Amino acid sequence: MRTTPADKIRAYRDRGWWGDVRIHDMFDANARAHPQRPAVLDAPNRPELVGGAALRLDFAATAALADAYAVALLRHGLRADDILVTQLPNIAEYIPLYVAALRLGVIVSPVPVQFRRHELEQIVRLTGAKALLTFDTLKGADHIGAALQLRADLAAEGVRFGVLSLRSASTLATAPDGAIAFEAAVMDDASRAELARHVALHPVDADDIATICWTSGTEGTPKGVPRSHNHWRAISFAHLRGAGIREGEGLLNPFPLVNMAALGGCFMSWMHNAGTLILHHPLDLPTYLRQIAVERPAYAIAPPAVLNMLLKNEALLASVDLSSLRCIGSGSAPLDPEMIQGYHDRFGIEICNNFGSNEGVSLLSNADNARDPVHRARWFPRYGRDEIAWETPPPVALLTRVVDPDSGGEILAPGHPGELQITGPTVFDGYFKAPHINAAAFTADGWFRTGDLFEICGDDGDGPPRFYRFVGRLKQIIIRGGMKVAPEELDNVLSQMPTVLEGAVCGYRDAIMGERICAVVVPRPGAEVSLESVAAHFAAAGLAVFKSPERLRIVAQLPRNSVGKVLRGELTKLAEA
Repeated sequence: MRTTPADKIRAYRDRGWWGDVRIHDMFDANARAHPQRPAVLDAPNRPELVGGAALRLDFAATAALADAYAVALLRHGLRADDILVTQLPNIAEYIPLYVAALRLGVIVSPVPVQFRRHELEQIVRLTGAKALLTFDTLKGADHIGAALQLRADLAAEGVRFGVLSLRSASTLATAPDGAIAFEAAVMDDASRAELARHVALHPVDADDIATICWTSGTEGTPKGVPRSHNHWRAISFAHLRGAGIREGEGLLNPFPLVNMAALGGCFMSWMHNAGTLILHHPLDLPTYLRQIAVERPAYAIAPPAVLNMLLKNEALLASVDLSSLRCIGSGSAPLDPEMIQGYHDRFGIEICNNFGSNEGVSLLSNADNARDPVHRARWFPRYGRDEIAWETPPPVALLTRVVDPDSGGEILAPGHPGELQITGPTVFDGYFKAPHINAAAFTADGWFRTGDLFEICGDDGDGPPRFYRFVGRLKQIIIRGGMKVAPEELDNVLSQMPTVLEGAVCGYRDAIMGERICAVVVPRPGAEVSLESVAAHFAAAGLAVFKSPERLRIVAQLPRNSVGKVLRGELTKLAEA
């Protein structure tokens, strides 16, 4: 399956942006060069999550398991362009499964383990999936039972798909009734010949679709994002070069292997650096910190809330060992400048600010392009602009512009928020089987409308401004009495309150003002937060009065999706309850 038009493929290849290297080619090269190097490590709490012993696979073992899974996929009837929906936790077997599917041209459509019947039914219907591969249970949730019930319900409508139950390499047992056991094939001479013959007869092209990932689905129907091998390779350099990831380094990944944060970040960087991919998820802070101390990664990803909380907890900091870390990548929410400075001063760790999306946004602000923590927390280089020359080449070939959402005109002066639009080899071709959505998602000249509000900034008086400043989401703007307020801006102010562990704001309906602002906060242990103290903090920060919250909700934790983004709609439900 291909979604990229032939003329665009030729143009990208002529520019050197795309080529013939497939993702599994990268893995094969690593396995040949470093067969005994540790490749994929389970989290130590795997037994409590899904059962079985935690696996530690070197590259040779990962390659062997990938071949065995490829043969198993063939014997279960999956072929090139068939879609395999996967709902799996971050276990070591997930990595060789990806490699196996990519080698055969089977399209992997990974979904978060949090998805339930509603989302799964939409995805299975839309993709026409050949099979759904899942785990029996995760933390008590009966995933295989739900999949079997969905299959039974849809069969009456003529929708057919197989339900495969992953038989873990460390927990082989009989599959539940009605499910088909999926386990590694025995790799004898006949199996190896079977695989080699199939691969030779059915070659995979780098322009073929490798995955269909999904947007969070918090605003209606999940939207599928097809990406080819070339799409993934093009975007992978942003994270690899932006974080300065080096050959052989260990990478700690706490995000689910279902979208850009984990796949475009750690998974593809691991394909480049042939290091050790240390898996983790769902986030469990003691386990996460233990993995840093024991496995000694040089790079890790962490949500901003976790980094803020850890830096404010002196007792916990005294008991942890972060000395192996050179860099931490964060994002999905505005960063706190004091947090960036704190990790640098106390531990010598640089924080990279990542701003990405499944669709192809790939902005990264680091110590090289934004030394000032205040700038790094909110600014991103305006790469892809002909009028700006950079001392070093941009990490990715992404073209960007900011457009006034009302007039449609491009904004070229600082201080005027507009929608970020992108095009180039990192950008997907359109949502899967959704022409009506794509008609609104792309401009007439083919640029993708990100829905993210940015403004131009950083004018140093010597040439055009070189940075964008993130303002907020176009669809999440709070309009209070006609005044537009970006909630992300207020989130950042709220998180800097000494008594607040983490917080976020949302709008709630008001008959007079249209909307007002509610603050939803998790207080620090032993601290008290009142609406009066929040108002005083906002006033001291110098914000306009209309941006100050007028309602307060205290919660034990903020509602978030699988990659740590605050679910603004859930906040509104709390505010209006």
